[in-house]
Amino acid sequence: MNYERVKEKLEILADAAKYDVSCSSSGGNRKNTNKGLGDSSASGICHTYTEDGRCVSLLKILLTNFCIYDCAYCVTRKSNDIQRAAFTVDEVVDLTINFYRRNYIEGLFLSSGIFKNADYTMERLVLVAKKLRLEHNFNGYIHLKSIPDASDELMREAGLYADRLSMNLEIPTESGLKLLAPDKNHQQMIKPMGFVKNEILVYKEEKKKFKSTPKFAPAGQSTQLIIGATQETDFQIIKVADHFYNDFNLKRVYYSGYVPISNDNRLPPLGSQVPLIRENRLYQADWLMRFYGFKADEILEKNNPFLDLEVDPKLGWALRNIDKFPVNLQFGSLEMILRVPGIGVKSAYKIINARRFQSLTLEHIKKMGVASNRAKYFITVANVNKSLQFLDSINLKNIILNETKSKFENPFSNQLTLLNDDSFLR
Repeated sequence: MNYERVKEKLEILADAAKYDVSCSSSGGNRKNTNKGLGDSSASGICHTYTEDGRCVSLLKILLTNFCIYDCAYCVTRKSNDIQRAAFTVDEVVDLTINFYRRNYIEGLFLSSGIFKNADYTMERLVLVAKKLRLEHNFNGYIHLKSIPDASDELMREAGLYADRLSMNLEIPTESGLKLLAPDKNHQQMIKPMGFVKNEILVYKEEKKKFKSTPKFAPAGQSTQLIIGATQETDFQIIKVADHFYNDFNLKRVYYSGYVPISNDNRLPPLGSQVPLIRENRLYQADWLMRFYGFKADEILEKNNPFLDLEVDPKLGWALRNIDKFPVNLQFGSLEMILRVPGIGVKSAYKIINARRFQSLTLEHIKKMGVASNRAKYFITVANVNKSLQFLDSINLKNIILNETKSKFENPFSNQLTLLNDDSFLR
């Protein structure tokens, strides 16, 4: 092997893969029971995140950045004048094994530009996973990026060797995709996703009857939406995500703000990158749908199609529906307690359990992890000053924003981060 050439390829193809954020390694539980290499259970996967939340625990590369498509938003489009490279199957396998043995990585995220055709590319991605599993007895985490329009046979084989499969929808709407990638259509992407969904269900049912049934994509499938390359509203984006969660049983939808890479009158101008706060608000809205029981139509509506960048979507909903508050924590339903700003999922269940034995006070719920500085305006407990509960939504929003600002300005404030379950939607 020419190690200098492989190193050069690695620099090119790892850099090209950075635009794909759907590489989370969560959800895998493949056990190492045969003295093989690696383990994708919680103890085997190291979750490392960059400052803006992207997972960097995997060897994240493209098989090649050659591509037959000319998608305007993509850095690897065929008309872009960039340095091209392609790994062989054996080079990717050797890199994965050697990096794992050196404790650089805990798994592999493998995507690719499309060369020749969909099946030709997908076949090589599958072959990498197959060699790792069968020839090297690798039990670590493998995430394969599915290729649009790949055959059912290849998708089935991919699911037998990979822990997670993902198919990027890229642009949220068909009209937006047609504008920027006229050679593609969403049906090419949806068909393999539907096949994987059905196969996951089939293998789960088979597993109930026969213990020897192999796992099929045990960490499920995910997708990614590019935000801001076209003019979709947050409402449209959330509706698309909600549809795929409900109809395709996706594990995750990832949101990636478009990074301007070329002068093209179909695209936003250079230097107009989507603010990270918009990505963050979309992830928070996504969290509400997945864990808090919100419907997409509740978070936003057609005449209010963009998320408020000043406040998180949960607080935004509460301010628009202030007539539903205050919620009596001693007797209120779990559904409404979950909708109180400042109360996370874990804290909501603690409240439900604790109120059976005592009359709850503000001090009690603070100890349960509730952000009482925010929640106190939306709840009734034994010792809360009720005078603030009758403020109008505009004044209440300003009060909460001012309190939040003062906490950020205080370097000694114990401000919770967005990665904490109970603080994610405060």
